[in-house]
Amino acid sequence: FSAAELVRAAPAPLQPYLRLMRLHQPAGTWLLYLPCSWSIGLAAAPGCLPDWRMLSLFGVGAVLMRGAGCTINDLWDRDYDRQVARTASRPLAAGDISTFQSLVFLGGQLSLALCVLLCLNQYSIILGAASLSLVITYPLMKRITYWPQLVLGLTFNWGALLGWSAIKGSCEWSVCLPLYFAGVMWTLVYDTIYAHQDKRDDIMIGVKSTALQFKENTKQWLSGFSLAMLLSLCVAGMNCSQTFPYYSAVAAVGAHLAHQIYTLDIDKPEDCWKKFASNRTVGILLFIGIVLGNL
Repeated sequence: FSAAELVRAAPAPLQPYLRLMRLHQPAGTWLLYLPCSWSIGLAAAPGCLPDWRMLSLFGVGAVLMRGAGCTINDLWDRDYDRQVARTASRPLAAGDISTFQSLVFLGGQLSLALCVLLCLNQYSIILGAASLSLVITYPLMKRITYWPQLVLGLTFNWGALLGWSAIKGSCEWSVCLPLYFAGVMWTLVYDTIYAHQDKRDDIMIGVKSTALQFKENTKQWLSGFSLAMLLSLCVAGMNCSQTFPYYSAVAAVGAHLAHQIYTLDIDKPEDCWKKFASNRTVGILLFIGIVLGNL
């Protein structure tokens, strides 16, 4: 069983919408969800497992918001996507669904996501709503700056703040900010790797990325981001009295990132995709460390 098989087995009229929300490529959903799970895990009382109801709720929210973000991205980029081999088959670029149909679908996804958000406390509802401006504007950043991956990091890791507040009723900034910063640094690692897949097409159509900014110095930059991530995770752990299993997981994360960077071939798109997708393992390792550290 895989998400791609689920999409292929769906009724034909439904398939373009499922592909529009990237249900067949769940790596991005994991990368959005995992910072939420870290935060929920860290907010659990010592000796207790994370709140499974909240983990489930955020899981549904991650699927919906990642789908909404992809829909917004494809609406902004439908003309660019037609010019890039990897994205030319996306439903909007290929003409499988219309702009109007995509807007209606986007409204449905955001409405369902709002229902999930309204299950949280008032502080978290306000905090969650504040991220919508990032979700809408992120796809435009590649036209403006060579650092769209930084804006993606600010967007994708909002759950590092929201998960804690959903459990505790507000943010403990000494924990949440280092955790959020660590997530942003992590996004700069994996999405720079991802961007190297499209760098030739990006140059031709005139869009920007950290892959084009860093060029042959990419590995040095990724090493710096990884170090900043690991230090921030240590600060977050110290500020909420984490224990040995947590720091063991941080070490394992560091080893995984070091292997990714050392073996990365930035000129092979298939290797870039493989390294990008492997970051799900990075996030799961950290979550396991948080759970065991709490116990």
